[in-house]
Amino acid sequence: MLMCDHLHPPDPYNQIVETQLRESGFYYVSQVGVIKGQSAMINALIERWRPETHTFHFPVGECAVTLEDVAVILGLPTNGLPVTDKSGAAVHWKFLPLLRNFGGIIQFSWGSACLAHLYRSLCRTTRVDCKEMDGPLTLLVSWAWIRLPFLAPIPGNPRVFPIANRWHNWDRQNYAYRYKTLAHYRRLLDDLQE
Repeated sequence: MLMCDHLHPPDPYNQIVETQLRESGFYYVSQVGVIKGQSAMINALIERWRPETHTFHFPVGECAVTLEDVAVILGLPTNGLPVTDKSGAAVHWKFLPLLRNFGGIIQFSWGSACLAHLYRSLCRTTRVDCKEMDGPLTLLVSWAWIRLPFLAPIPGNPRVFPIANRWHNWDRQNYAYRYKTLAHYRRLLDDLQE
């Protein structure tokens, strides 16, 4: 079983910066609360991830997280310039110089950077020597619960945006859900029908 690192967001930001967050395109993602994943479910999905095609393989076909999913689930902008370093290769957003130029942030496709980071994390976790997974787990977990609703706990608020907040604090309301096993999720995915 892989260990899944869930980063806890910092304390709520000061309301004075709300305008800057809205102008930068990060307002909605800043509103996403802690969405705890179910590590057994994540492990079952990773077993079905194929790095050569960047898709999950199910009995009924292939499926992947898309840019549209990133925009709807996290509210990140997906139009604009790619997030790159000087060599032109895509890099993880945390290595950028602390997003100092808020005026220019909106011109980049942060959703693309988030999706690329998820794909890299999924590909890395398929290696035999990998013991833990990082990356945008909120995106992966929320995507799985939307696209494969039979895997999901009951959403707390089905009419919110970004969609990831549907399952904010799910573990308080669906206590038994957290005890489902890897074998349970494997069986659900094996029995998947069109």
